Amino acid sequence: MNATAMHKEHHLQNILASLRRLAARGPFLQMAMLLALYLLTILTINGFWGWPGIRSVLVLASFLGIAAAGQTVVILIGGIDLSVPSFIAAANLVTALLSGHGWSFGVVLMLVLGGAAVLGGLNGYLTHHFRAPAIIVTLGMGALAQGVALGFTKNGSPTGNVPRWLGTFSSPIGHVGTVAIPPVIVFWAVVAVIFGVVLALTVTGRRIYATGANERAADLALVRTERIWIGSFAVSAVCSAIVGVLLTGFSGAGDPTVGDQYLFTSLAAVLVGGTSLAGARGDYSRTLLGALIITLLNTLLIGHNYDFATQEIVIGAVIFLVVGVYGRDRRLQDRI
Repeated sequence: MNATAMHKEHHLQNILASLRRLAARGPFLQMAMLLALYLLTILTINGFWGWPGIRSVLVLASFLGIAAAGQTVVILIGGIDLSVPSFIAAANLVTALLSGHGWSFGVVLMLVLGGAAVLGGLNGYLTHHFRAPAIIVTLGMGALAQGVALGFTKNGSPTGNVPRWLGTFSSPIGHVGTVAIPPVIVFWAVVAVIFGVVLALTVTGRRIYATGANERAADLALVRTERIWIGSFAVSAVCSAIVGVLLTGFSGAGDPTVGDQYLFTSLAAVLVGGTSLAGARGDYSRTLLGALIITLLNTLLIGHNYDFATQEIVIGAVIFLVVGVYGRDRRLQDRI
């Protein structure tokens, strides 16, 4: 390697190190990226300026933000959940199908969320107890959940219908009382507050971070890490199921492909927000910013008529960039 190449590599390493130090002090990079994307969007897409455009982005970001909430908890303990899109699709199909057959929505909701919690908890148990790779376990469990849901439909085609109020709840033109704020945005705000408080101010939150930082040390401190793993994956599955239910109201019917886009975007929202795959570093406020960034980025690409393949390429490039900034950190347990 010649001197010029070595100098360029050293310069790149210095830039990445500076970005990591800046990111460690707060989500300044994310806030700057969000502002830049918003300005670029309003300047290049006609009609985006104003509350209607912001409202639409917030509604779409709410679905992603809720799905990424559970993913955040799983990543904080050092895991990863690839069953998110499958739980979304399964909940979407079951909700539409049972509601279309006259089932009470309350019963449907308990069945969907309860089933998701059981299967998600099983994800955590299998991964922790048998030390099985989370990627394999969650992919298999996701396939199981979606396969069961598809078995109740006709060849996996869109089916069923939903209560009218659920459509209004998830609609960008919904209202809270007389205020033109879609209810799903308010619901996301409530979810954000709950996750923020639990992670930052409760014993459960401290145990989650302790498990992700050094599981052996957490065990010695009498933290029941297996319960933390089971609970974290159960929370992720329930969050995914909630998104599936909300998307049933948004689209008006069950769709087996509705969760596909959330496979990488839920991960991207967490990573772009600044939560590290190494575990125990990050919080939900960062994921919230990441969800807004990914949604705005997709809005910008769609507004300029880029196809789905291009969108996937851009999201992949963003993930590579983020991994370059955050992914080279060692696990906290290796630095103690």
